Amino acid sequence: MTTIKKSFSPLKPSDRIQSLDIMRGIVLLGILLMNINGMGLAGSYGDPTVSGGATGWNLTTWITTELFFSGTMRALFSLLFGVGMFIFLDRLEKKKAGINAANIYFRRLLWLLVFGLIHGYLLLWTGDILYDYALMGFIVFSFRKLPPIKLTLVALLLFSIGALWSYADYKNDIKFVEDLELVKNYKLEGTTVSKELQGVDMKWEKREWKRSPEGIAEYNANMRKGYLDVVAFLAPENQRTDTMNPYRFQLWDVLSMMLLGIALFKWKVLSAEKSYKFYGIITLLGYLIGLSVNYYEIQSIMESNFSPLNFSKSYITYDLGRVPVAIGHVGAIMLFCKLPVLKWLKSSLAAVGKMALTNYIMHSVFAMFIFTGAGFGLFGTFQRFELLYIVFGIWIFQLFLSPIWLKYYQYGPLEWMWRNLSYLKKHPFKK
Repeated sequence: MTTIKKSFSPLKPSDRIQSLDIMRGIVLLGILLMNINGMGLAGSYGDPTVSGGATGWNLTTWITTELFFSGTMRALFSLLFGVGMFIFLDRLEKKKAGINAANIYFRRLLWLLVFGLIHGYLLLWTGDILYDYALMGFIVFSFRKLPPIKLTLVALLLFSIGALWSYADYKNDIKFVEDLELVKNYKLEGTTVSKELQGVDMKWEKREWKRSPEGIAEYNANMRKGYLDVVAFLAPENQRTDTMNPYRFQLWDVLSMMLLGIALFKWKVLSAEKSYKFYGIITLLGYLIGLSVNYYEIQSIMESNFSPLNFSKSYITYDLGRVPVAIGHVGAIMLFCKLPVLKWLKSSLAAVGKMALTNYIMHSVFAMFIFTGAGFGLFGTFQRFELLYIVFGIWIFQLFLSPIWLKYYQYGPLEWMWRNLSYLKKHPFKK
């Protein structure tokens, strides 16, 4: 009896969907636009008053990114990851891979998890998303065969749970502020403060210290130390995010977008197969709804002089803003893909997208050498708008390097390594 051993290999370049690669390239560059704040400044992701500046061009930069890009780039990155894993598994199953399909799929996710841990702990990026994508990818497996409408309903359910959790957090924050007022009044009256309220007061003082010029200066100094010192300094933060984020945020944030992405792919929205009219409508509706919500949140925060309570309140409607804007971006990108214009730019963006893992990690490598003591030690020295110069420089570098690399090689170096580890087989590297 002869045993036939089947070979299951990754997608050939000719089998790829160009619109997905172009979109992935655009989103990857957009991710850096948001991540650069955490890479180069302390505590600046949301509140511009902490560091980086909150006036002039710095304020304009914050408003623009919050309006158009905050949360939407991560949403689209998650959407594309869900689609990528679905295509990966679907292709294997259509080739009658059987149990091997699941073996390769889960092995691929396990190695992504390892990459994420290395990225966070050793490449010094506490905002790593690969670890979370791997965890959510395990769950995606069970939903992959649902029809688009059911995938969308599950995503909406997850969005709703996230909003309810944010509402509960907001109510707790209101109670926290009220307790702080009690502490203040008790101190003025000379009344003994209970242990519970003492804990509230200590929590507030700790928070204010982190936001103070002294606290920011201390954080900056730690980030400018030698490599091993920075690894040790960031390790507790990485551990905290890896422990808390998957259940507090990523189930409702990342997993929801992965499922929505698969639904949109099954509806043929992401392959640029719909009409110009269709993409025009979802672009206009997405931006109309999403930008209106985002504008309301930004105005509310600014009118409150960037109060922590208003930031907390904005998270309740967070998905009502970022998801429609993300859908608007999808429509605009698909229109760009369909229009017979800027073919050279599309080609460069597609190359960036084909090397998404390599280029994503490259962002952190650049940041590590620019900002931390492993390199130039410039953490905390740039204003918010000045960080854009670094972003644009990396964009230009990757837009030029990626197509040149793919002219001589089949895959990006990390993509090639990931494929070999997933399939337990060495694939050709050079063309």
